[in-house]
Amino acid sequence: MIRSEKVNAVAALEEVYRNNSAVIVAHYRGLTVSDMSRLRRSLGAEGAKFKVVKNTLARIAAKNVGIEDADALLKGPVAIAYSQDSVAASKAVSEFAKGSESFKIVGGILENKVVDANLISQLSKLPSMNELRGKIVGILQAPASKIIGVTNAPAAQLARVIAAYSNK
Repeated sequence: MIRSEKVNAVAALEEVYRNNSAVIVAHYRGLTVSDMSRLRRSLGAEGAKFKVVKNTLARIAAKNVGIEDADALLKGPVAIAYSQDSVAASKAVSEFAKGSESFKIVGGILENKVVDANLISQLSKLPSMNELRGKIVGILQAPASKIIGVTNAPAAQLARVIAAYSNK
């Protein structure tokens, strides 16, 4: 890689660190191309991306952004999964790691703080932002549907009484 490519790669990694709430670091040694493609598809469905990185460039980018403890994560064959939604990314990566012996989660960077693999695992068990939004909408709609049911009940009962008298 020539110097200008390295500068561009560091700048791209700095943007990844700045613009994403979750950057999950994993070792990928032993994954096949089809496994990597399957992982990228599952992450893409969650709005996350997956990228193999050079450790030295990732360390430089992390230091430039202000993440000091990233050196411990960036050893060996490293790839990162990153997303705006930290729960969705951690769910997809953790799910893939369960089915693959070659893919190991090392840790991650959440909101510019280095965390271990256990926290990523715990984060994957939480509901995603879309699931939470759906629950909130359901909670908000429930009182309105109950009000409609209560207001329509007398009219429905009256209609049944009239229908019963007409059948006699």
